[in-house]
Amino acid sequence: MRVLWLCNIMLPVIAKELGVAASNKEGWLTGLAEQFICHREENGIELGVCFPVGKGGAPLQGTAGGLRYFGFAENTGKPECYDKGLEAQLAAVLEAYRPDVVHIFGTEFPHTLAMTRSVRDKGQVLIGIQGICSQIADFYTADLPKSIVNRFLIRDILRWDNIALQQKKFVRRGRLETEALRIAGHITGRTAWDRTAVAELAPKAEYHFMNETLRPQFYGPKWKLLACERYSVFLSQGNYPVKGLHYLLLALPDILKRFPETKVYVAGDKITRYGTFMEKIKIGSYGKYCLELIKDAGLEEKVVFLGKLNSSEMCERYLKSHLYLSPSSIENSSNSVGEAMLLGMPVVSSAVGGVPSMLENEKEGLLYPCGDKKALADAVCRMFADGDFAVYCGQNAAKRAVITHNPDTNYRRLLEIYREIVG
Repeated sequence: MRVLWLCNIMLPVIAKELGVAASNKEGWLTGLAEQFICHREENGIELGVCFPVGKGGAPLQGTAGGLRYFGFAENTGKPECYDKGLEAQLAAVLEAYRPDVVHIFGTEFPHTLAMTRSVRDKGQVLIGIQGICSQIADFYTADLPKSIVNRFLIRDILRWDNIALQQKKFVRRGRLETEALRIAGHITGRTAWDRTAVAELAPKAEYHFMNETLRPQFYGPKWKLLACERYSVFLSQGNYPVKGLHYLLLALPDILKRFPETKVYVAGDKITRYGTFMEKIKIGSYGKYCLELIKDAGLEEKVVFLGKLNSSEMCERYLKSHLYLSPSSIENSSNSVGEAMLLGMPVVSSAVGGVPSMLENEKEGLLYPCGDKKALADAVCRMFADGDFAVYCGQNAAKRAVITHNPDTNYRRLLEIYREIVG
């Protein structure tokens, strides 16, 4: 059986072969590919991979690490814009590889629709749901004041990209996504939330339940209360409104009244940079709003932006922190929540999207209503105050996550799905 994966990024084994920088974001895909390659005689799968190489990039073709690969040109910087030329490129890949199954990972980019259109037999197409753009669009502004959503800073004018326009881009991406889902014969998901969304968006598609495997660095290490930085909160990102950093900033003064030692660590870009002339030009409206919240409440010494971290650095930061917080306005099954659970950390999360399918409230962590800053503060403070409860939640979370994110189980489930599709 020939299976072709359509991924959003180049896998590291291919990047190494080509002598280019590799992404840190997809260790789980590499692990899954290695399982298929190592068990090739048993599973009978010949695996190929295709991926975008950027705007104007030359098409690529070759082999690396047991994989046949194909690169195609796509401007991933404008995922809301559909380029019909993608269809010809992907049709050429299909002609060269002739797969029995085309597995598309995610719906965030136009290449998902282009590939789905290009495959003649739609029953061969399997789309793996990650986030759902049309749903993200509905929750994108995340209770921000209208004045913040609609304002234009210099950067927003130069890029024509303020928060309101960013939301409109997700609406356009959602339209492309919806067409792809309605065309595809098969879809994988893993939460009650995404099953409901798929039933609405793609009622004719066959839904297959399948959990996700996480990055390999998170299997093995375990969080310990006595080894962490007490009263520290970790967020895996806060670059845009959906991730809810502003919710925490609004709740933080209340947390500090009860636990003055509290410190917040945020991975990813420092969106609040505002020191130099160029930083003042580059700052976006959301970053400026977060900066205003920090300054107004005197939180400058309490919020630390860590910059971009690789997988090992992320794992280390999780383990150093007292708890992991996901204050997002929408998530499917958050990989960051899954990673924290796998490490046995105390988790506090907004009860949005698919998160309640991952984590049982009061047993494996604490869930609170999104946007309720008092409930957010109370949940964080409860974890800080009650070490036994924090450890109890973390241990229960780890027991569940080891099952949910078991690499061998998930590999065998995907193999089963491929065989069901081929018939």
